[in-house]
Amino acid sequence: MGNMVNFDEEGGPRGHLAIPAGGSGPGVIVIQEWWGLNPQMKGVADMLAAHGIVALAPDLYHGELAGHDEMDKAGELMTSLPAERAGADMSSAVDYLLAHEAVSSDGLGVVGFCMGGMLTLILAALRGDAVKVAVPFYGYPPAGSEPDWDGLTAVVRGHFAEADDHFPADAARDLESRLQAMGKDVQITFHSASHAWMNETDPFGIYDPELAAKLWPQVLGLLQAELS
Repeated sequence: MGNMVNFDEEGGPRGHLAIPAGGSGPGVIVIQEWWGLNPQMKGVADMLAAHGIVALAPDLYHGELAGHDEMDKAGELMTSLPAERAGADMSSAVDYLLAHEAVSSDGLGVVGFCMGGMLTLILAALRGDAVKVAVPFYGYPPAGSEPDWDGLTAVVRGHFAEADDHFPADAARDLESRLQAMGKDVQITFHSASHAWMNETDPFGIYDPELAAKLWPQVLGLLQAELS
């Protein structure tokens, strides 16, 4: 359904853009897992478009990918991703999508998974002028890497795993409490699942199709409601 686009005429950052069959809809940024902008992540953007959302998934690794049997490479790609470049690319994606003729909303949503969940929260804080709703899945900024939360204006509805060796639930609860104490509209739901349960390609052998089928309608409803 979607296709790759450049964010500016000079051939800057690229991303997978998916537009609904009706030609317009609210805009949502989709942030990749640590594997990169692979077919599964493009499929998430296409699925959102099938439900009436204009979805853009930026390619934060600039064409690099790691297969599910290349966890060392995925880890290297994630840890070597320049924070300033990632922030600039995501901000360019926000500007591109807001200006796109197919986008009917005056603000955007952001959805991300794993590393993308972490970056979803960071982008929402960096671009509080544009991001109205954020849905991070099992990912948050580690201590010492948090953005200035004063910029966060979005409604945040996160989904995290009770058993997660990558992003422990206790630290997620602490973040939720601190943001709520700042007056932010943040709620995190903790599920009886393990990290990456939403990925249907099942890289870790823990995909939970029943939980995913339950959550996607909630996420789609939230995005439509907040961006209508």
